[in-house]
Amino acid sequence: MAIRDDFEVVAGQVRTVVQRFALGLLVIAAFGAMLVGKADTVLVEHARVLALDLASPVLEAIARPVAYANRAIADLKEFASLREENARLREENARLLAWQTAARRLENENEGLRGLANFREGPEASFITARIVGDSVSAYVRGALLNVGRKAGVASGQAVVTGEGLAGRIAEVGDNSARVLFVTDVNSRLPVLIERTRERAILAGDNSPRLKLTLHQAIAGVQRGDRIVTSGHGGSFPVGIPVGEVVETSEGTVRVRPFTDFSRLEFVRVVDYGVTGLVGGGSGSPHPAQPPAGVRVR
Repeated sequence: MAIRDDFEVVAGQVRTVVQRFALGLLVIAAFGAMLVGKADTVLVEHARVLALDLASPVLEAIARPVAYANRAIADLKEFASLREENARLREENARLLAWQTAARRLENENEGLRGLANFREGPEASFITARIVGDSVSAYVRGALLNVGRKAGVASGQAVVTGEGLAGRIAEVGDNSARVLFVTDVNSRLPVLIERTRERAILAGDNSPRLKLTLHQAIAGVQRGDRIVTSGHGGSFPVGIPVGEVVETSEGTVRVRPFTDFSRLEFVRVVDYGVTGLVGGGSGSPHPAQPPAGVRVR
């Protein structure tokens, strides 16, 4: 008992001395370390390497559980996102199945109505892919020159389409070249339908990037976002070819943005739908079409 009391007394005295001279001892230790480092750099380097060797396993042992925890948290987050994605895909699949059922029902109904009406399919469309070799630089012309002509089966009045929709029609044909008149040209007039309301109209170009919808009965029924497709009237084009989208309905004017981006055209398809109407086909000039005034040959 007396020994333990003596030990506690001595320990308290030592602790008091250390606390009193702690700052001075630390300064002396730092100064001594600096002297040793200056005097013997090899010894300091070995000490540093030894300290790193001893600390590396400890740090690795501490970091490993942290890495496992981070990986587990990431797996849980991924699992939660997979559940959300799975629920979304299930909902989308249910909608697609509903649309598939409706499409099959409409297909069967369509087949039955065609049978009752003794419906006959029209001729299948054929097309030729052409490269644009010249474009217009005139303020009064919106068209282009193609590298195919009468020898390839191109005829006046045939449709010129892109992957987005109708671009124009063949206006002049030569043996090895043809000129296409874009729907934005001031001379272009196209019978169309407003797809949502099935209302007939005329789509006219005015050499601007936007087309003008005219001769429609009720402008109030046209809304922004309405799709415009060909109506098939006049026999120039079949019904349903996409042309553009209504982007403006203000002040009694309806403007349509064509689906085709004419500034980036390189290749087009010249399509023969097997119809003849307002524009005659196959009666082009016997000589190759020459670039009109204001056309730059590429």
